[in-house]
Amino acid sequence: MSSGRTRSGREGVVRVMDVIHEVYVSEPGLVVVDIAAADDQTAFAFHAALAALWAITTVERTSRTPGHPGVRLRCYLDMRRSPRS
Repeated sequence: MSSGRTRSGREGVVRVMDVIHEVYVSEPGLVVVDIAAADDQTAFAFHAALAALWAITTVERTSRTPGHPGVRLRCYLDMRRSPRS
């Protein structure tokens, strides 16, 4: 959620996260991670820090939403497995 203008033009909370499909959280230990950062470098650095701890999907790009600051990145993490398993 983010503060901003709603579709009706009123000031309020605006939903900015995408829907999470059930398959990505179908078992304990599976996590959907939405990263919001000032720039690509910061988002990818945080992704790399997560990848050092757990098995995680690879990512190639971030996304930007016009009128919103920063970048967004979504990845899927499996806490049951280390990156070396």
